[in-house]
Amino acid sequence: MDDEAKQLTELLATDLDGGFTELVRIHAQVVHIFLLRVTGSAAEADDLGQDTFLRAYTALRGYSGDRRRALLPRAWLLTIAANVWRNHVRTSVRRPVSAMRVEDAEDLWSDGRPGPEERAATAEDRGRLVSALSQLPEIYRVPVVLRHVMGLSYGEMAQVQGCPVGTAKAQVSRGLGHLRRLLEPQEAVRKDVAM
Repeated sequence: MDDEAKQLTELLATDLDGGFTELVRIHAQVVHIFLLRVTGSAAEADDLGQDTFLRAYTALRGYSGDRRRALLPRAWLLTIAANVWRNHVRTSVRRPVSAMRVEDAEDLWSDGRPGPEERAATAEDRGRLVSALSQLPEIYRVPVVLRHVMGLSYGEMAQVQGCPVGTAKAQVSRGLGHLRRLLEPQEAVRKDVAM
């Protein structure tokens, strides 16, 4: 745990309201980016992000000071966000991929971190990548986003998903394989048109 995380957990242990304000300040963007990338919708990401922090605050109120000190805040919040998203998916009708809005695709890869966005040199490429990501089954979409978009280690991913590290690695590998297969037919068509 780095110094910033230690200071945050100590503040949460001694001053819940002040610590929670700091928790939101530090991690709101990470939670929002994760939710944006798994939902494909800025509006849904906003709503689910609020639900995530509401659930986090409610949980923290029931935790002892020692338990708050032992938290790994980023992984803990992403676990809550992933569960909030899964619950949302279970209780609502899934939108078809074609309903993903292009304006949401523009924001989807805008955090500046290296990764899939390096491949997406144009708006069309970004849209195709977003569309392919949204077609991945949940079991692969969440691990790919956590690893290659959010930059979590396999250990952190395993904690967020509640699975062994080996399972997290396998899910990422399979998810990337699915993404490649989803993107290959489009790449082949683009090459044929260019010739």
